[in-house]
Amino acid sequence: MEVEHQGFRVRVRRETRPGPGSTVTVERAVTVQDIQEGSRAVPASESSSGKVTVTSPIVGTFYRSPSPDADPYVEEGDVVKKGQVLCIVEAMKLMNEIESEMDGRVLKILAESTKSVEYGQPLFLIDPSPAS
Repeated sequence: MEVEHQGFRVRVRRETRPGPGSTVTVERAVTVQDIQEGSRAVPASESSSGKVTVTSPIVGTFYRSPSPDADPYVEEGDVVKKGQVLCIVEAMKLMNEIESEMDGRVLKILAESTKSVEYGQPLFLIDPSPAS
């Protein structure tokens, strides 16, 4: 139905819904667990020189420390252990801790704190060889 009066036009239509005999196809629903598992999908990648690049598993904001007035989780030259928190990537008000996947030494921090990072963007360069 459409009505026009003094230059205003209003169109109303009835939405059709599937009836009792209709078939509706639904794609697989994405759950929170699927998204969380996907956020860990980007593994650290090893270069030909043996150095490992830790990349962002999600799009978000990179933070080197847990709060603005706290010390950074790691500095260049620090020795890290597998599972140690390297940084936080905030996405949709959720703080996602990014952990080291191996023991090693942080050679370079490749992202700037409080700046946006993309999925797969390099964050750290780590030397996995034994620390001396």
